[in-house]
Amino acid sequence: MLFNSLDFAIFLPIVFMLYWFVANKNYKYQNIVLLIASYIFYGFWDWRFLLLIVFSTVLDYFLGLELFKEINQKKRKALLLTSVFVNLGFLGFFKYYNFFIDNFIAAFSFFGQDIKPNSLNIILPVGISFYTFQTLSYTIDVYRKQLEPTKDFIAFSVFVSFFPQLVAGPIERAKQLLPQFYVKKSFNYLKAKEGLHLIIWGLFKKIVIADSCAIYVNEIFSKYETMNSLSLLLGAIYFAFQIYGDFSGYSDIAIGTSKLFGVDLMKNFKYPYFSRDIAEFWRRWHISLSTWFRDYVYIPLGGSKGSKWLKIRNVFIIFLISGFWHGANWTFLVWGALNAIYFLPLLLTNRNRKHLGDIESERLLPSFKDFMSMLITFSLTTLGWIFFRANTITDAFVYIKKLFAFNFKGGLQYLSIERYAPELMLLIIGFVILEWFIKKEEHPFFGKFITTKIVLVFLGIILLGNFSNVSDFIYFQF
Repeated sequence: MLFNSLDFAIFLPIVFMLYWFVANKNYKYQNIVLLIASYIFYGFWDWRFLLLIVFSTVLDYFLGLELFKEINQKKRKALLLTSVFVNLGFLGFFKYYNFFIDNFIAAFSFFGQDIKPNSLNIILPVGISFYTFQTLSYTIDVYRKQLEPTKDFIAFSVFVSFFPQLVAGPIERAKQLLPQFYVKKSFNYLKAKEGLHLIIWGLFKKIVIADSCAIYVNEIFSKYETMNSLSLLLGAIYFAFQIYGDFSGYSDIAIGTSKLFGVDLMKNFKYPYFSRDIAEFWRRWHISLSTWFRDYVYIPLGGSKGSKWLKIRNVFIIFLISGFWHGANWTFLVWGALNAIYFLPLLLTNRNRKHLGDIESERLLPSFKDFMSMLITFSLTTLGWIFFRANTITDAFVYIKKLFAFNFKGGLQYLSIERYAPELMLLIIGFVILEWFIKKEEHPFFGKFITTKIVLVFLGIILLGNFSNVSDFIYFQF
């Protein structure tokens, strides 16, 4: 069930009414409504994969209880490893089985050996990367004795499967989300209004920005071999805004929907394209995943402590794992390695934490130095996105080669024949300017003239939105 679909537009009000008007006497009843709604929501894709969620839920619930009771450290470690291996085993099988089989075949073929192992027609369960990491964080925190395990199985089940953030995050920690399912919720008008505002803003990002950019991105990347440099540059920039509008739009809708039920989720994006270096970018982009890798992989490896070579090793490990988490394709590994290369000079010169605060919050416009820093960071990020979007590494390198060929003959191809050509460029410029002026806020609907802003955004969705094809969110494939 997609957030931008008619099904969800019918589903959400029904769940909202049941939650607040039927199950409002007891938090346990409210949790039951959320659990059933979450399973229905997920079952719209493929009801068979509900068994995976239920299995992970049951496994980590009982392992958490055993971890808390067990004193023997070896047994505790065995319990933790059971959770890690089972959860990552499912993730590895569904997401990476054919990747490893295909590369195994290719490796032997290179040496003249013709082998034919069976590949399987495996369907990737939607959201498995997200809820797997969420349940793993629970058992790891219990193992570290940073969290006491819950004895409320229904509350834990809702924590694992909470439908607003189930399939594409934010990836929540049990310490922050689980306690919210232990108390009866009372309807908060201001929180619900803020939730609706976030939903509207998220839909604008998805339907107007991301889906309109997708028209050109799909055309340019599918026919990049015939395109000139100017058009390829435009395709890369449009993809940068497509993936940002798509993923941050999903996060806004997820956070807003949660607020309708009195639940607070963590902020997942903080205007990342205003970052002045790559380190700042990764503190602002997909924050829930970046902090997950930091806390459960990077710091246990030693983080930025130790020798120079240990620092280099840890950075490459974290970025390569992050790349591989996104998908079973060498393009994601190259994308991860490229970001590691971007990040290393900052770490080795102790400048990776230089930009911790908001940029020029007191000034109307950025300084020339900050503007150039943002432009360079955006350019490096956009170059990396080419690997993220390309089907193969060869496609990505050929795309980049043609991009830097500086062939501008023929002008901007596709702009004269596709819908919203000049309007989309102006729209993106306007979107960037708007985000600059609201960068201290969650979304534009703060301060004065709220009603006017909402009306303008609604008009933008109606007049400029791409309704010709209701598309999945990009991160559903991860």
